[in-house]
Parts: sequence; C-alpha cells; structure tokens
Amino acid sequence: MSGVWLNKVKWDEQGLVPAIAQDAATGEVLMFAWMNREALELTASKMEAVYWSRSRRKLWHKGEESGHTQKVREIRMDCDGDVILLKIEQVGGIACHTGRKSCFFNRLHGESGWVEVDPVLKDPAEIYRKR
Repeated sequence: MSGVWLNKVKWDEQGLVPAIAQDAATGEVLMFAWMNREALELTASKMEAVYWSRSRRKLWHKGEESGHTQKVREIRMDCDGDVILLKIEQVGGIACHTGRKSCFFNRLHGESGWVEVDPVLKDPAEIYRKR
C-alpha cells in the first residue's frame, strides 16, 4: 500500500492524530486513542487497530495483552483531515481496560457528577493476568 494517502492527514505538532474506534455494527463509540503515521499505516495494512501510546511512548497493538483486538472494517478521515474514525469489530466485546464494552461508561448526572452506568463485563485482573 502506497503511503501517499498518509500525507493527507493533518498530524499535530507531535506527529499524532486523534482516532475514534466505533463499533461497525451498532455505531457505538468504544474508545479514543492517538495514532502516529506508523500506527495508521500498520492499521491499514493489517486491518487491526494499532495506536500510539503517549504514556509508554511506543506503538500499541490493541489487544496485545488483553486479547481484545479490534478488526478494522473501515478507516475514515473527517472533513478537516485531523481525526481518524475506525469502524471496527471488537473481539471479545471489551474495548476498555476496565473490563467494559466501551471506555465511555461515565455519564454526567447534573450537579451530582459522574456516574458509572455500564457494567464491568470481565474483571481487569483476569484480563491482564501475566501470560
């Protein structure tokens, strides 16, 4: 795959672009992460999500520890060229490191603040047990 298409992406000053992972079947937003040029290129070639971990400063193949990989069905870019949307199939049904389907499990309930509204599907201690 020629990398010319990567030049259309508007990378930020750190060489990153925001990426949203959306369930291809339901449209639910599952997670948000960052991609650098190599992560996006690998994602497109493997059709499995690869992100850039800012905290670890390295490529992160989603599911490399948990087994909860993301099979990419479509890659889209927004009209400004500065956000990537991955339409994915979430293997194992868990996208969040907390053991939930989605990372967006906190809902704002007015003055009372944030409330966790989605259940933990699997204990993170079981997911991230040393293999």
